[in-house]
Amino acid sequence: MATDMNDYFNKKKNEEKKSAGNNGGFNTPKPPKFDFNMNPQKTGFFWLIGGILLILLLAKPFVIITEGERGILSTNGKYEDQALMPGLHFMIPLIQRIYIVDTKMHIINYTAKVDTVATAGDGIILKPAITVLDKRGLPVAIDITVQYRMNAQLASQTVSNWGFNWEDKVIDPVARDVVRNVVGQYEAESLPIMRNAIAQKIESGIRSVVEHGKNSPAALESVQLREITLPQKVKDQIERVQVAKQEVEKAQQDVERAKQEAFKKATEAQGIANSITIQAEAQAKANHLIGASLTPGLLKLEQIQVQGKFNEALKENKDAKIFLTPGGSTPNIWLDTKSGDNQKISSTGK
Repeated sequence: MATDMNDYFNKKKNEEKKSAGNNGGFNTPKPPKFDFNMNPQKTGFFWLIGGILLILLLAKPFVIITEGERGILSTNGKYEDQALMPGLHFMIPLIQRIYIVDTKMHIINYTAKVDTVATAGDGIILKPAITVLDKRGLPVAIDITVQYRMNAQLASQTVSNWGFNWEDKVIDPVARDVVRNVVGQYEAESLPIMRNAIAQKIESGIRSVVEHGKNSPAALESVQLREITLPQKVKDQIERVQVAKQEVEKAQQDVERAKQEAFKKATEAQGIANSITIQAEAQAKANHLIGASLTPGLLKLEQIQVQGKFNEALKENKDAKIFLTPGGSTPNIWLDTKSGDNQKISSTGK
C-alpha cells in the first residue's frame, strides 16, 4: 500500500516537471469548468427573477415630476386628494397611475385673426373673438387676453370635478358670458369712449366667478381688453360725428379768437379815450389855475411891460403905427410902415 502511494506521487511529480518543461518552466492554470446542467429548481428561480425585471422595465413604476407641475395619483381609478409635489415618485404598476398636470401660467387669446381654436405655443391658446350684441342688437367683436394658472393645491379636486380639459369648462364659458353681459349694456358708439370702465367690469366679473367657483380651480392673473371691432356703419357714423365735432371746435376757436381780438381793440380804444380825458382834464385844470391867477394887479403889470416894449420899438421905428384895443380884450397891433409886416404883441392893454 505504501509502495502504491509512493508510485502515485512520483508519477504525479514527473508529470508536473514534464509539463513545466514544455511551458518554459511556468505552470499554466487550466480554465475552470462550468456545469450548465442545473437542476429544474434553480432554472425556475432565474426565470422568475428575469421576468420580474422585465415587467418592472416595461411598466416603469416611477414618475419624475418637475417644477411647474403637479402629480395626481390614481389608485384603481380613484384620485388621491393630495397632489404630488415635484420630485421622484413610485407607484404600483397596473394598480396605480400618476397623471401630470401643468400648473404654470396659461394664456387664452380671443382674437378675430383665427376662426378655430389653435395653439400658438407652450401654454398659449388662440380662440375666436367673442361676438357680442350691443344694447341695440348690433354685432360687436371683442378681443381679450386671459392669463391664469391652475390652483396647485387643489389640482386633484379640479381634475376630479372637471377633467383634464377643465379650462374649456371653466375659463372659456365664463369669459364669454361675462363679456356678453358687460358689453350688452352699452351702445356700440359708446364702447370706445367707455373702454376703461368696460375693461374693469370684464376683469372683475371673470375673477369673481373663476376664483370663487367650486374648489377654486384656477387663480386669475389678469384680463386685458385688447380691441373692440365695431360694425362698418357704426364706424362711419362715429367718423362723421368726429368730423362734425372737430368743425364745431374749430368754429368755437375762431369765435374765441375774434372775441379776444375785439376785446384787445376795445381795451386799446378805452385806453386812448382815457388818455384824452386825462389830458383834457389836466388842460382844464391848468386853464382854471391860470384864470384864477390873473388878478387885476397882474394884468396891470403885464400891460406896463408890453407898453415898455412898444416904447422901445418906437425908438427904432418912428413911423410905426400902434393900434390900442380898448379894454385889453385883443392884443395891441404894431404896424411897421417900412416893412409892411403886422406884428402882434401877445399882451393886453388899454
